[in-house]
Amino acid sequence: MERGKFEARLGKGCITRFSVAMLLLSVTSAQLRYSISEEVNDGTAVGNLVKDLGLDKSTLKSRKYRVVSGGSDPLFYVNESDGVLYVTRRIDREEVCAQSSVCLINVKTVLETPLEVHNIAVEVLDINDHSPNFSEAEKILEISESALPGARFQLKPARDLDSGQFSIQQYKLSQDDHFRLEVRDKEDDGKIPILVLKKSLDREAAKSHSLLLTALDGGKPPKSGDMKIIVNVLDINDNAPIFSMNVYSVTLTENAPLGSTVVQVNATDLDDGQNGEVVFSFGNSVGSNIFNIFDINESTGQITVKGLLDYEQKEKYEIEIQASDKGLAPLTVEKNVIIKIIDVNDNAPQIEITSFSSSIPEDSRPGTTVALISVNDLDSGLNGKVICSIGEDAPFSLLSSMQDNMFSLVTKSPLDRENTSHYELTITAKDSGQPSLSSVKTINVEVSDVNDNRPEFLRSPYTFYIPEGNEGGAKVFSVKAFDRDESNNAIISYHILREVHEDNKFTSFLNINSETGNIVSLRSFDFETLKTFQFQVVAKDSGIPSLSSNVTVNVFMNVFILDQNDNAPVILYPLSSNGSAEGAEEIPRNVNAGHLVTKVRAYDADIGYNGWLLFSLQEVSDHSLFGLDRYTGQIRTLRSFTETDEAEHKLVILVKDNGNVSLSATATVIVKLVEPKEAFAASDVRSAAAQDDEDNHVTFYLMITLGAVSVLFVISIIVLIAMQCSKSTDYTSKFLQETNYDGTLCHSIQYRSGDKRYMLVGPRMSIGSTIVPGSHANTLVLPDRRR
Repeated sequence: MERGKFEARLGKGCITRFSVAMLLLSVTSAQLRYSISEEVNDGTAVGNLVKDLGLDKSTLKSRKYRVVSGGSDPLFYVNESDGVLYVTRRIDREEVCAQSSVCLINVKTVLETPLEVHNIAVEVLDINDHSPNFSEAEKILEISESALPGARFQLKPARDLDSGQFSIQQYKLSQDDHFRLEVRDKEDDGKIPILVLKKSLDREAAKSHSLLLTALDGGKPPKSGDMKIIVNVLDINDNAPIFSMNVYSVTLTENAPLGSTVVQVNATDLDDGQNGEVVFSFGNSVGSNIFNIFDINESTGQITVKGLLDYEQKEKYEIEIQASDKGLAPLTVEKNVIIKIIDVNDNAPQIEITSFSSSIPEDSRPGTTVALISVNDLDSGLNGKVICSIGEDAPFSLLSSMQDNMFSLVTKSPLDRENTSHYELTITAKDSGQPSLSSVKTINVEVSDVNDNRPEFLRSPYTFYIPEGNEGGAKVFSVKAFDRDESNNAIISYHILREVHEDNKFTSFLNINSETGNIVSLRSFDFETLKTFQFQVVAKDSGIPSLSSNVTVNVFMNVFILDQNDNAPVILYPLSSNGSAEGAEEIPRNVNAGHLVTKVRAYDADIGYNGWLLFSLQEVSDHSLFGLDRYTGQIRTLRSFTETDEAEHKLVILVKDNGNVSLSATATVIVKLVEPKEAFAASDVRSAAAQDDEDNHVTFYLMITLGAVSVLFVISIIVLIAMQCSKSTDYTSKFLQETNYDGTLCHSIQYRSGDKRYMLVGPRMSIGSTIVPGSHANTLVLPDRRR
């Protein structure tokens, strides 16, 4: 019950102290400071952070208000509903802060979106939950009877885990005529009890004295601990050891190796024998931790390093060295040895990522915060001064904040996901010690996509060729575009630009698949009616908002209708009177090899390769007599005739075009061998008549052919001029002009589309004609010779 009342009073005192502390902090510092008592129950409220920091309670959950703790077992937490800081578990002040005079715990709280960090100091107040305790329940002292009044005997102090007013405040000694108690305050070790001799001892009167030493703390009521002191009176040893120096002070680096010498103390005793032999030891006031770090040689007084030194744990040691003689009643003197530890750079900086955004949009402005980084170095001075850096090749930089060793990772230049979508950033923290120590931490940053790239066509313009008589509703060609963005920003849809004007009237005969870009013809095309047209295709992505207005790509498609092989060759010569392809030729028997017997002439209404004719001997009575030129149709003798050769020979000539499905016709020539005189006479009469007849037929067919070609050419030129609103261009045409017309007609038609000139020709093209890239099949692209 008394403890409950005490805690209630202590709670009221905490509230009062909290109010005063908050008033002072509002004037002197922006950091909040609270105080609570140790051993309070789990869930005890520490302070209302929402009220004291001026935060909006409704946004705490959305902004993920929380306590950032580096340990695995945090002492405090923030309730996201009310913004109050609570105790997570019972706090033992002695466990958290040992015997520090002020137990101050720094708590870091974080709000996200936008990022906001608050540092809060919580002071843990001590309660009197420990009693003073002596390390020995009974202490035996041996004092010579020759000890003079005023002799001092230092005792081991009691220990109390509490601090402040609840630590040991006083010592009491039971009543005795020979001894009194003196207490000395020592900075590190607190109050040290010293037993002082008031009156000389008389061994014959009393061999020993029993005393009771009591240690009291400052509690109300105080708690206490007792130690029994037995004083045995020894015979005379009247000289105490004397140290050679008044003060021993040395410096020692914290990385001193085990076994290295710290200092050697020296003391002498004027007595003889065992009473003059001096031994050294640590004083009674030395804590147990000193025994783990240092060792002393009792014979030589040499102090050596026994354990690991750490400047960050303790900067200075004040060790009491005791020198005693070996008399029956040893005399002892104490001397302090001050050891100052020199810091060495033995702690690498520690990097902690306080808040981190693993993904950042590529359109983030320079200066956008990606992460908050705190760096800590346990060393001091230059050894603890940390410089944080990041690689220069990444578009990020580190900015130092107002707080020491706090940095912000921000963007320093625009980001482009299409060039780099992932960054692996290595943060290096380096102290200023000699030699310097450093540590690195790697974080991964993903760049998220925004719709900042327009669709691009693989080619521009597109040029396609389709045959005439194509099937309606079938795919004729396709276009393809790509977008460097990803996800929905890269999904492309296609449509045909159907603007209403004369040049765009053919788009109604086409349809496009919006997903694949496949273009379907809704009608069949006729080469004689339409030779070329153009239209535009637009590609747009599916981003929000879509970039269609900015990424429209005009694709001009020059479509050529290719001729079909739908006309068989027509034999022009020889022709008989009844219209069949038969004829008879008479030649003298004495002609030489290579003599021209006759020439088969043929015509094909198709153009290009479909109108390219080849001649071959399908049937001949004697292969050794006659030969046929496959391109010209000329029949010549291969050798001279002999008396044994037949007088009449039958030749069957096959005329075939070069279409995919070849069409052909045959002509029959009967060759008769006559005597030279008869041949000349018949030749004069027949040649005149045949020549007139042949010329009439050839002229008739040539006129028809050339007229049709001319009309088709004029119509094509008119259509192209109407479709292309461009200036006329002068060209230097290069047609095949064969000087010796061989009777095989070869068509050539020229027309323009866009900035190119096209020419449809037959197979017999001049070698000097110029063909530029883009020619296809029998359609040649001629160079533009405009200035």
